Amino acid sequence: MEVISQIESSLPVSSETHPGLVAVAMSGGLDSSTVAAVLKQQGRPVIGLTMQLWNQRRLPELQGALSDQSPAQHRCCSLDDVYDAKRVAQHLNFPHYVVNFESQFEDRVVRPFVRDYLSGRTPIACTNCNTDVKFEPLLRMARQIGADRLATGHYARIRRNESAGRFQLLRSLDATKDQSYFLWGLSQQQLSRSEFPLGELSKDEVREIARRAALPVAEKPDSMELCFVPNGNYVQFIHAYVAESKIPLSSGEGNIVTESGEVLGRHSGVHNFTIGQRKGLGFAAGKPLYVLAIEPQTNRVIVGDDDSLRTTAFEVQNVNWISIPQPSRAIRATVKIRHKHEPAAATVEALPDSRARITFDSPQRAVTRGQAAVIYSNDVVLAGSWIS
Repeated sequence: MEVISQIESSLPVSSETHPGLVAVAMSGGLDSSTVAAVLKQQGRPVIGLTMQLWNQRRLPELQGALSDQSPAQHRCCSLDDVYDAKRVAQHLNFPHYVVNFESQFEDRVVRPFVRDYLSGRTPIACTNCNTDVKFEPLLRMARQIGADRLATGHYARIRRNESAGRFQLLRSLDATKDQSYFLWGLSQQQLSRSEFPLGELSKDEVREIARRAALPVAEKPDSMELCFVPNGNYVQFIHAYVAESKIPLSSGEGNIVTESGEVLGRHSGVHNFTIGQRKGLGFAAGKPLYVLAIEPQTNRVIVGDDDSLRTTAFEVQNVNWISIPQPSRAIRATVKIRHKHEPAAATVEALPDSRARITFDSPQRAVTRGQAAVIYSNDVVLAGSWIS
């Protein structure tokens, strides 16, 4: 950590931007490193910024669960990733700085993640991280060092709709890598100053560019796990975090019941469950049962048949109409309720207080509180919101 502190102390302070200078958000992985290589190949001046988000030495009791074969070894934002980012910057010959966002990350991502699970919701840490850490503070930091634009390794696209006078967020051309679902919280100002150079490329093309540029991370695998959950087990992380932070586990033991109220078993906390979960219920029922609802106020977990998981209409909150103004009447669109969910046809009606009502043409499985509902028109992200 001494090296990181020394780099931080040398971060320049600028009140004026330098024309053309681009700050690249460098995670130390293949994608963001390739972004830097692409910009350098275009002859653009580049500065690398790597965020220190989480002290990997915290919660040492979780480290013992790791093994060399653990998929959690490929999580992002580890100390090794910081050094990989620096190696890439040295290889491509541009300045590189590490900025400490640990307090912002804990306040805006980790604590809400834990709080949501304890309240029976299923949060998306990556969306909060993108909206509240990777863009808002990082764009301010880019300005501090004289850059007026920020480039990241996200697989998505930005375009200017001149007739509407707005910037639009679009899916990436590589549908298998598209990350637009996690970016719906961005503002017009953030879109206007951001670039996603990989949005027009496939993953194979990105890796080939990295190989041709002889990047030290050209063969590095993708990160798969949450950066602050070192062993990949979010329940163990919650237990360790609340113990360290002295947060009361108000979600104690409770009943697992059917829709009619019949008690089938007991559980040790609602944070152990997610909507649609089948395994790990703790009892044998003789037929498949799934988590239908989580009631933190009564500490009940309600289970039932798969058919009962289907929902046609629901409401969302904190809607961000990112690519269009809020419509005055109901619109037709497709809506995605999970990252891996195939967008389904729906009618979307804007409501007061930044809410909306979504009605699918056909019932969809496992609409989950705390997840995002992202509204699309073909490739354009019209809006995003939290399922309430």
